[in-house]
Amino acid sequence: MGSPVLAAVRLTLYLLFTLPLMPVQWLAIRTSRRTAVGLPLFYHRVCLRILGMRVERHGERAPHHPTLFVVNHCSYLDIAVLGSLIGGSFVAKAEVAGWPLFGWLAKLQRTVFVDRQRRTGASEQRDEIAGRLAAGDDLILFPEGTSSDGNRVLPFKTALFAVAERRVEGRPLTIQPVTIAYVRLDGIPLGHGLRPFYAWYGDMDLGGHLWRLAGLGDCTVSVEFHPPVTIEEFGSRKALAAHCRSAVVAGMDRALAGRWPAATAPAPAPARGDPATA
Repeated sequence: MGSPVLAAVRLTLYLLFTLPLMPVQWLAIRTSRRTAVGLPLFYHRVCLRILGMRVERHGERAPHHPTLFVVNHCSYLDIAVLGSLIGGSFVAKAEVAGWPLFGWLAKLQRTVFVDRQRRTGASEQRDEIAGRLAAGDDLILFPEGTSSDGNRVLPFKTALFAVAERRVEGRPLTIQPVTIAYVRLDGIPLGHGLRPFYAWYGDMDLGGHLWRLAGLGDCTVSVEFHPPVTIEEFGSRKALAAHCRSAVVAGMDRALAGRWPAATAPAPAPARGDPATA
Protein backbone atom coordinates (compact mmCIF):
# COMPACT_ATOMS: atom_id res chain seq x y z
CA MET A 1 0.00 0.00 0.00
CA GLY A 2 1.01 3.59 -0.46
CA SER A 3 2.90 5.61 -3.06
CA PRO A 4 6.74 5.64 -3.00
CA VAL A 5 6.70 8.98 -4.81
CA LEU A 6 4.42 10.54 -2.19
CA ALA A 7 6.57 9.07 0.59
CA ALA A 8 9.74 10.52 -0.95
CA VAL A 9 8.17 13.96 -1.39
CA ARG A 10 6.75 14.08 2.12
CA LEU A 11 9.91 12.90 3.86
CA THR A 12 12.07 15.27 1.82
CA LEU A 13 9.84 18.19 2.79
CA TYR A 14 9.90 17.02 6.40
CA LEU A 15 13.70 17.05 6.50
CA LEU A 16 13.98 20.36 4.64
CA PHE A 17 11.62 21.92 7.18
CA THR A 18 13.10 20.22 10.26
CA LEU A 19 16.85 20.60 9.89
CA PRO A 20 16.99 24.43 9.62
CA LEU A 21 14.73 24.81 12.68
CA MET A 22 16.86 22.63 14.96
CA PRO A 23 19.55 25.28 15.64
CA VAL A 24 16.80 27.90 16.06
CA GLN A 25 15.16 25.84 18.81
CA TRP A 26 18.57 25.13 20.40
CA LEU A 27 19.15 28.87 20.63
CA ALA A 28 15.61 29.55 21.87
CA ILE A 29 16.06 27.13 24.78
CA ARG A 30 18.99 29.22 25.92
CA THR A 31 17.56 32.69 25.30
CA SER A 32 13.75 32.76 25.20
CA ARG A 33 11.44 30.50 27.16
CA ARG A 34 8.44 31.84 25.24
CA THR A 35 9.96 30.90 21.88
CA ALA A 36 11.22 27.57 23.19
CA VAL A 37 7.63 26.63 24.08
CA GLY A 38 5.90 28.24 21.09
CA LEU A 39 8.17 27.10 18.26
CA PRO A 40 7.45 23.36 18.76
CA LEU A 41 3.70 24.07 18.54
CA PHE A 42 4.21 25.68 15.14
CA TYR A 43 6.71 23.01 14.06
CA HIS A 44 4.44 20.06 14.87
CA ARG A 45 1.43 21.64 13.17
CA VAL A 46 3.38 22.08 9.94
CA CYS A 47 4.83 18.55 10.17
CA LEU A 48 1.33 17.11 10.47
CA ARG A 49 0.29 18.94 7.30
CA ILE A 50 3.37 17.63 5.48
CA LEU A 51 2.58 14.05 6.52
CA GLY A 52 -1.12 14.32 5.66
CA MET A 53 -2.37 14.13 9.25
CA ARG A 54 -5.57 15.88 10.35
CA VAL A 55 -6.34 16.30 14.06
CA GLU A 56 -9.89 16.38 15.43
CA ARG A 57 -9.93 17.72 18.98
CA HIS A 58 -12.72 16.85 21.41
CA GLY A 59 -13.06 18.43 24.84
CA GLU A 60 -11.08 21.32 26.27
CA ARG A 61 -7.49 21.44 27.37
CA ALA A 62 -6.98 22.34 31.04
CA PRO A 63 -6.23 26.07 31.33
CA HIS A 64 -3.94 25.68 34.36
CA HIS A 65 -0.15 25.68 34.26
CA PRO A 66 1.42 23.37 35.11
CA THR A 67 -0.69 20.39 34.02
CA LEU A 68 0.39 16.77 33.76
CA PHE A 69 -1.30 15.29 30.67
CA VAL A 70 -1.75 11.50 30.91
CA VAL A 71 -2.12 9.94 27.45
CA ASN A 72 -2.29 6.49 25.87
CA HIS A 73 0.55 5.74 23.45
CA CYS A 74 0.12 4.35 19.93
CA SER A 75 2.99 5.64 17.81
CA TYR A 76 5.89 8.04 17.40
CA LEU A 77 3.28 10.15 15.57
CA ASP A 78 1.71 10.85 18.97
CA ILE A 79 4.57 13.30 19.59
CA ALA A 80 3.62 15.49 16.63
CA VAL A 81 -0.11 15.19 17.28
CA LEU A 82 0.11 16.12 20.96
CA GLY A 83 2.92 18.60 20.35
CA SER A 84 0.63 20.50 17.97
CA LEU A 85 -1.98 20.94 20.72
CA ILE A 86 0.01 21.23 23.95
CA GLY A 87 2.87 23.66 24.58
CA GLY A 88 4.70 21.26 26.85
CA SER A 89 7.45 18.65 27.08
CA PHE A 90 7.25 14.87 27.04
CA VAL A 91 8.27 12.25 29.57
CA ALA A 92 9.90 9.51 27.48
CA LYS A 93 11.85 6.31 27.99
CA ALA A 94 15.61 6.74 28.15
CA GLU A 95 16.24 4.83 24.89
CA VAL A 96 14.61 7.62 22.86
CA ALA A 97 17.54 9.92 23.66
CA GLY A 98 19.80 7.74 21.52
CA TRP A 99 17.56 7.52 18.45
CA PRO A 100 18.93 9.11 15.23
CA LEU A 101 17.32 12.51 14.57
CA PHE A 102 14.27 11.84 16.77
CA GLY A 103 16.48 11.73 19.87
CA TRP A 104 17.82 15.18 19.04
CA LEU A 105 14.31 16.47 18.41
CA ALA A 106 13.19 15.08 21.77
CA LYS A 107 16.03 16.88 23.53
CA LEU A 108 15.16 20.11 21.73
CA GLN A 109 11.65 19.85 23.17
CA ARG A 110 13.22 19.52 26.63
CA THR A 111 11.99 15.94 27.07
CA VAL A 112 12.42 14.34 30.48
CA PHE A 113 14.02 10.92 29.94
CA VAL A 114 13.27 8.18 32.44
CA ASP A 115 14.71 4.69 32.78
CA ARG A 116 11.77 2.54 33.85
CA GLN A 117 14.07 -0.47 34.39
CA ARG A 118 16.36 1.31 36.84
CA ARG A 119 14.54 1.11 40.16
CA THR A 120 17.42 2.66 42.11
CA GLY A 121 16.99 5.97 40.28
CA ALA A 122 13.20 6.18 40.43
CA SER A 123 13.14 8.84 43.15
CA GLU A 124 15.60 11.05 41.23
CA GLN A 125 13.47 10.74 38.09
CA ARG A 126 10.33 11.69 40.01
CA ASP A 127 12.21 14.65 41.49
CA GLU A 128 13.22 15.84 38.02
CA ILE A 129 9.63 15.65 36.82
CA ALA A 130 8.42 17.41 39.97
CA GLY A 131 11.04 20.12 39.47
CA ARG A 132 9.87 20.81 35.93
CA LEU A 133 6.26 21.00 37.10
CA ALA A 134 7.24 23.32 39.94
CA ALA A 135 8.84 25.58 37.33
CA GLY A 136 5.46 25.81 35.59
CA ASP A 137 6.17 23.44 32.70
CA ASP A 138 3.33 21.33 31.29
CA LEU A 139 4.38 17.70 30.86
CA ILE A 140 2.96 14.85 28.77
CA LEU A 141 3.22 11.35 30.25
CA PHE A 142 2.62 7.99 28.54
CA PRO A 143 1.85 5.80 31.58
CA GLU A 144 1.59 2.57 29.58
CA GLY A 145 5.38 2.68 29.34
CA THR A 146 5.32 1.54 25.70
CA SER A 147 3.21 1.91 22.59
CA SER A 148 0.23 -0.31 21.72
CA ASP A 149 -1.33 -1.52 18.46
CA GLY A 150 -3.75 1.42 18.51
CA ASN A 151 -6.78 -0.79 19.17
CA ARG A 152 -6.58 -0.93 22.97
CA VAL A 153 -5.15 0.77 26.04
CA LEU A 154 -2.46 -1.12 27.96
CA PRO A 155 -2.31 -1.14 31.79
CA PHE A 156 -0.99 2.07 33.33
CA LYS A 157 2.21 2.00 35.36
CA THR A 158 1.59 3.99 38.53
CA ALA A 159 5.10 4.85 39.76
CA LEU A 160 5.36 8.27 38.08
CA PHE A 161 1.88 9.23 39.30
CA ALA A 162 3.64 9.86 42.62
CA VAL A 163 4.45 13.38 41.34
CA ALA A 164 0.72 14.12 41.65
CA GLU A 165 1.11 13.98 45.42
CA ARG A 166 3.15 17.19 45.37
CA ARG A 167 1.55 20.60 45.51
CA VAL A 168 2.47 23.44 43.18
CA GLU A 169 2.19 26.93 44.64
CA GLY A 170 -0.01 25.58 47.41
CA ARG A 171 -2.52 23.79 45.20
CA PRO A 172 -2.75 20.17 44.02
CA LEU A 173 -1.28 19.40 40.64
CA THR A 174 -3.77 19.34 37.76
CA ILE A 175 -3.91 15.99 35.95
CA GLN A 176 -5.72 15.71 32.61
CA PRO A 177 -6.37 12.32 30.95
CA VAL A 178 -6.20 12.43 27.15
CA THR A 179 -7.13 9.82 24.53
CA ILE A 180 -5.44 9.63 21.13
CA ALA A 181 -6.73 7.34 18.38
CA TYR A 182 -6.04 6.98 14.65
CA VAL A 183 -9.49 6.68 13.15
CA ARG A 184 -9.75 7.35 9.39
CA LEU A 185 -7.68 7.03 6.20
CA ASP A 186 -8.88 9.29 3.38
CA GLY A 187 -12.18 9.62 5.24
CA ILE A 188 -12.74 5.86 5.51
CA PRO A 189 -12.74 4.32 9.02
CA LEU A 190 -9.56 2.43 9.85
CA GLY A 191 -10.35 -1.13 10.82
CA HIS A 192 -8.53 -3.29 13.34
CA GLY A 193 -6.17 -4.64 10.71
CA LEU A 194 -5.22 -1.29 9.14
CA ARG A 195 -4.55 0.67 12.32
CA PRO A 196 -0.99 -0.74 12.63
CA PHE A 197 -0.11 1.25 9.50
CA TYR A 198 -0.02 4.16 11.96
CA ALA A 199 0.55 2.45 15.31
CA TRP A 200 4.20 1.53 15.93
CA TYR A 201 4.86 -1.17 18.51
CA GLY A 202 6.71 -4.37 19.28
CA ASP A 203 9.74 -5.01 17.06
CA MET A 204 8.56 -2.95 14.07
CA ASP A 205 11.38 -1.31 12.11
CA LEU A 206 11.12 2.46 12.50
CA GLY A 207 12.51 3.43 9.09
CA GLY A 208 10.37 1.00 7.14
CA HIS A 209 7.25 1.91 9.09
CA LEU A 210 7.79 5.65 8.52
CA TRP A 211 8.40 5.15 4.78
CA ARG A 212 5.21 3.13 4.34
CA LEU A 213 3.17 5.55 6.45
CA ALA A 214 4.40 8.58 4.50
CA GLY A 215 3.17 7.04 1.26
CA LEU A 216 -0.41 6.59 2.45
CA GLY A 217 -3.29 9.04 2.06
CA ASP A 218 -4.54 11.53 4.63
CA CYS A 219 -5.12 10.23 8.15
CA THR A 220 -7.53 11.63 10.74
CA VAL A 221 -6.47 11.47 14.38
CA SER A 222 -8.92 11.90 17.25
CA VAL A 223 -7.71 13.56 20.45
CA GLU A 224 -10.09 13.82 23.40
CA PHE A 225 -9.27 15.95 26.44
CA HIS A 226 -11.12 14.54 29.45
CA PRO A 227 -12.09 16.60 32.53
CA PRO A 228 -9.02 17.47 34.63
CA VAL A 229 -8.69 16.03 38.12
CA THR A 230 -6.36 16.11 41.13
CA ILE A 231 -5.13 13.38 43.43
CA GLU A 232 -7.17 14.88 46.29
CA GLU A 233 -10.31 13.58 44.56
CA PHE A 234 -9.07 9.99 44.77
CA GLY A 235 -6.79 9.72 47.80
CA SER A 236 -3.94 7.71 46.24
CA ARG A 237 -1.87 7.58 43.09
CA LYS A 238 -3.18 4.10 42.25
CA ALA A 239 -6.79 5.26 42.43
CA LEU A 240 -5.87 8.33 40.36
CA ALA A 241 -4.15 6.14 37.74
CA ALA A 242 -7.18 3.82 37.61
CA HIS A 243 -9.50 6.78 37.01
CA CYS A 244 -7.26 8.19 34.27
CA ARG A 245 -7.07 4.85 32.49
CA SER A 246 -10.84 4.42 32.72
CA ALA A 247 -11.36 7.83 31.11
CA VAL A 248 -8.82 7.09 28.37
CA VAL A 249 -10.36 3.67 27.63
CA ALA A 250 -13.83 5.21 27.34
CA GLY A 251 -12.43 7.80 24.95
CA MET A 252 -10.76 5.09 22.87
CA ASP A 253 -14.04 3.19 22.64
CA ARG A 254 -15.85 6.33 21.44
CA ALA A 255 -13.15 7.18 18.91
CA LEU A 256 -12.92 3.72 17.35
CA ALA A 257 -16.71 3.42 17.18
CA GLY A 258 -17.07 6.91 15.68
CA ARG A 259 -19.58 7.98 18.34
CA TRP A 260 -18.69 11.66 18.32
CA PRO A 261 -20.55 14.95 18.50
CA ALA A 262 -19.25 17.68 16.20
CA ALA A 263 -15.47 17.97 16.61
CA THR A 264 -13.91 20.99 18.24
CA ALA A 265 -11.95 23.13 15.80
CA PRO A 266 -8.51 21.60 15.20
CA ALA A 267 -6.54 24.71 16.19
CA PRO A 268 -6.19 24.84 19.99
CA ALA A 269 -6.73 27.93 22.09
CA PRO A 270 -3.50 29.95 22.43
CA ALA A 271 -1.33 28.64 25.25
CA ARG A 272 1.47 30.16 27.24
CA GLY A 273 4.34 30.39 24.80
CA ASP A 274 2.11 29.98 21.73
CA PRO A 275 3.12 32.47 19.01
CA ALA A 276 -0.55 33.45 18.74
CA THR A 277 -0.26 35.14 22.13
CA ALA A 278 2.77 37.19 21.19
